[in-house]
Amino acid sequence: MEKKHEKRWYVAFALTAIVAITGLFWDHIKCATPTDFLPESAINGADTAWILASSSLVLLMTPGLSFFYGGMVGKKNIISTMLQSFICLGVISILWVVVGFSLAFGDSAVTINLGGTKYGLIGNFNQYAFFDNVDLAPHAKIASTIPFVLFAMFQMKFAIITPALITGSFAERVRFISYLLFICLFSIIIYTPLCHAVWYPDGLLGSYFGVKDFAGGTVVHMSAGFAALAGALVLGKRKDANHQPTNIPFVLLGTGLLWFGWFGFNAGSSLAANGVAAKAFATTTAASAACIMTWIFFDRINGRKVSAMGACIGAVVGLVAITPGAGYVTVPESIFFGFISAIVSNLMMYWKKLKSFDDSLDVFACHGVGGIMGMILTAIFAEGENASLLHGGWEVFSHHMTALVLVAIFSFFGAIGLYKLTNLMIPLRVSEEAEEMGLDLSQHNESIG
Repeated sequence: MEKKHEKRWYVAFALTAIVAITGLFWDHIKCATPTDFLPESAINGADTAWILASSSLVLLMTPGLSFFYGGMVGKKNIISTMLQSFICLGVISILWVVVGFSLAFGDSAVTINLGGTKYGLIGNFNQYAFFDNVDLAPHAKIASTIPFVLFAMFQMKFAIITPALITGSFAERVRFISYLLFICLFSIIIYTPLCHAVWYPDGLLGSYFGVKDFAGGTVVHMSAGFAALAGALVLGKRKDANHQPTNIPFVLLGTGLLWFGWFGFNAGSSLAANGVAAKAFATTTAASAACIMTWIFFDRINGRKVSAMGACIGAVVGLVAITPGAGYVTVPESIFFGFISAIVSNLMMYWKKLKSFDDSLDVFACHGVGGIMGMILTAIFAEGENASLLHGGWEVFSHHMTALVLVAIFSFFGAIGLYKLTNLMIPLRVSEEAEEMGLDLSQHNESIG
């Protein structure tokens, strides 16, 4: 199908071959200074075991997301929608090893000087390219009790699922090879700078603005949510946006896998087997549970039936909302996170103006709005260093809100630029005939029997 675009697959194959062969002959330059690393004797066995388990849990979230999204679309597009999530396991993993990890966690290559101090915007692309210097020795400033290669792999799973989250916004109408190009551009140009700015020790958002993002409210959910909104706007509406979800059991299964994996996502972000991990485990459970119940009750008082779909969406919104504050707030506070985020996200999901954009699977209302709510609530309730609003940190709160606006602008307009660039190289949207046929057949020559 659509044979005129087949030449681009030869280019994609050639690029993959170049990467595979280049790794064999890569001149391993030692850019990191020896003082960055601790001896291997500093490795803590319990911490290492927990982050190994957490990395596996986070990896499971991407297949979970494929079921979650796959069950929501029409029968002609189940396989294509699931594959768009699943393929990130391949594409982003290779990209992360080659250059992504270096851009995200290499020493700051691009900085901004504020008050005489330099703050990082993005890492040195060459420092950890092809995993140079990424070995067993723990990094003194980033993860001091686990092998550095394990930290890199844990962070890889976050990088994998972020572009996969975006796919729900343009489901049922995107060309597969264009999508592959877009997620590569998104990961390099939007995800890695945000990751560096928030989580690297001297990053602009984390160090200067004092952003508290325990496990990815800005880096993962806001970036994906605003990129999803941009995608819905750029690609336009589907020809037939009125369909019923094909497989609700898939949605239930996907939600269960996501919730299970989210314990690694949040509790693993402590980077240690400690009390903070236990707290994050508890707050993650409580917030999602509160969000489920609030969502279905709020649906009912607004005249809608209690549905399995609503319960699943509520669970995911709760997980999203608690992500930035999981290690910083108490369990009772996390229940409030779930309660208020369910109401706001639910209102946004049914807001007619947002519906008119045809965000197919309501990615922005769930992940974008959920991430925003989580970051605002974290700035209000978080305990510990850099006190939040309720603990006397008005300046920290105002910086936090400024950073949220900057992230929203960067993610939204940056994504629009990348969609337009992708579309110049390869048309983003499939033809009307291909859309009518369904992406399963037109893009992959497969179908649900």
